[in-house]
Amino acid sequence: MTAAASSDADLIAAHAAGDPRAFSELVHRHRDRLWAVALRTLRDPEEAADALQEAFISAFRAAGSFRAESQVTTWLHRIVVNACLDRVRRRQARPTVPLPEAGPGEPVTPRDAMADRETSLVVRRALEELSEEQRVPIVLVDVEGYSVAETAQLLGIAEGTVKSRCARGRAKLAKVLGHLRNPDADANVPGDAHERRDVPSTRRHLEGR
Repeated sequence: MTAAASSDADLIAAHAAGDPRAFSELVHRHRDRLWAVALRTLRDPEEAADALQEAFISAFRAAGSFRAESQVTTWLHRIVVNACLDRVRRRQARPTVPLPEAGPGEPVTPRDAMADRETSLVVRRALEELSEEQRVPIVLVDVEGYSVAETAQLLGIAEGTVKSRCARGRAKLAKVLGHLRNPDADANVPGDAHERRDVPSTRRHLEGR
């Protein structure tokens, strides 16, 4: 079986057994999504890149202790989130750098696409106004699609804490994004119906859909 055809668990086991290519394949397979998590959590491309590198180093070293009690992707996400939170704690007194609105030489986009992009930027800025403890679970639940239980496991907190932080974060988002109200928006964490109705689809706007 080739590395590309192996399961994540097989790759972890092969890496622990000394296969020099197995971990590289695992990184190649999941890097884009893990990068997105780091960037949305830290809001700074340089910080996100450093956190992701630290996370991969940690995963490389800890792969031998992986016990398959969760999916490999969940294990990797937990390591990335922890690396991000470590950097958050270290930079608490430092200013943050907002995500760039547009790159140089960006081609002209159709009107609808431009409107969607502007909406995505508004949603992203609104997320930046949340505290770290509220933004991280909202990113994991509403953007990445994790359940409350999975998010609680990733962050090492109680499920009730995930729910309350998401609810408070959504309440703040509802105030900022009221003009983008989407009646069809649906959240993964049960909360006040008014909050769910007033907060736009964070996941759709951040992913450009």
